[in-house]
Parts: sequence; structure tokens; C-alpha cells
Amino acid sequence: MKTKLVQLIAASVFSALSSSAVADTLKLTSLHWPPYAGPELQGQGASVAVAKAALEAMGHTLEVDFFPWSRAVALTKKDDSYIGYFPEYLYESIEFVFSDPLGTGPLGLVERSSNPVEWENPGDLKGYRLGVVQDYVNTEQIDAMIASGDIEASTVTADTQNILKVAAGRIDVAVIDSNVFDYLLANNPQVSRVRNTVQMNDRLLVEKNLHIAFKNNAEGRKWKAIFDEGLQKIDVQGILEASM
Repeated sequence: MKTKLVQLIAASVFSALSSSAVADTLKLTSLHWPPYAGPELQGQGASVAVAKAALEAMGHTLEVDFFPWSRAVALTKKDDSYIGYFPEYLYESIEFVFSDPLGTGPLGLVERSSNPVEWENPGDLKGYRLGVVQDYVNTEQIDAMIASGDIEASTVTADTQNILKVAAGRIDVAVIDSNVFDYLLANNPQVSRVRNTVQMNDRLLVEKNLHIAFKNNAEGRKWKAIFDEGLQKIDVQGILEASM
């Protein structure tokens, strides 16, 4: 009996050691982008909650450090401790590989309620003063038109600034996720004060998938495979709904 007990204890210790050996922590960067990400949000935001659940389903943990967006992306490129950043839209890149979607975001235009913009395709936005956020991916066509000078665009560092610029008439429209817009209307005092002045345009630009951008190296590709498998084991939509 004593020998059997020792064997059981030894097996348990070996199992615990084995588990701890494979249970790793993934470090990612993110930004303050409610309701998707932010250190003060429930579960650190809807996208973070999904990412954590997917990794936990695979026996791993997630650590997220929050920075302004441009720094979040830059740090991932130069700091070996970070394996990726999120939430990001899919774009062509040789530096990053992208996870399966961890949710979607409805991308549209915020406008003045008294001066709604009528458009059928992005080309119709020529002649309007457009606001974008620095280093955000918008849509392929809009970004190409901005780069070519076909659309006059001004750049800020946060969505809040663009909403206030639209409200003040300094720009005509700004690209923004409608969930972000709704959150800021309800929770940001500056934006709440102009809630009767601004609105989302009736037409969406696109429903964008949200991803983790992993470094395109052996470590990044390893974590992408782990994460994508974990996503298949969780109720992504249920987590999103509970976190929004």
C-alpha cells in the first residue's frame, strides 16, 4: 500500500511538472479601444476576453500590455518579449501572420447629424474632409485613395479626437467602428456632450474581422496554430456578447 501511494504521489508530481512545462504565457500588445480592448474594461475588453479564453482552452495564459496604437505595433516589431499585437484588421504583410477571426467590427463613418453624407462607394467620398486614426488600417480602397491624394485626410491619435472634430465641423466625416462610437457616446464625457451633434452614417464601409497579428517567425507561427485551435474550443460569440 505504501509503495502504491508513493507511486501515485510521484505520478501526480510528474503530471503537474509536465503540465507546468507546457503551460506558457503569450505576451501581446494592445491599445485602449473600448469595448474591444482596455485595461479598465471587464475582462480587459471583448477581444482580450476571447483571446484569453482561447489560450486557456489550450492550457496557456495571456498577458496583455496596453499602449497607444502606434507604439503597440512598433514594440511588437522590436521587442522580442512580444509575439504579436491585436485587435487588428487583416492586411497584406510580410512581417505578420494573422490568426483566425476573434470577432468582427462594423466599420463606418461618423458624421454631423445636421449634415449627413450620401455615398454609394468610397470614391464618392472625394471632396469630403475625412478623419482617420494614425496607423489604423481602414479599407483597402480608402487607404489607397488617401495615399494617392484623392481623398483629403487628417490624422489623429484616437477616435475621440475625430468625433469631436466632426462635431465642431473641422472635418466632414471620420472612419470609426460603430461599437467604439456607441461606447464612447455612453462612457466618454467629452463625446457624450456632443451626442446630439454626431451620428453614424446609415451605410457601413465594411464588416471587418478582428485578428491577432503574430510575428511571422517560428515562435509567432507556433502561437498562431495554438491560438487558432483554441478558438475552435470556445464560444466566441457568447464571450463577445457577455463582454460588450
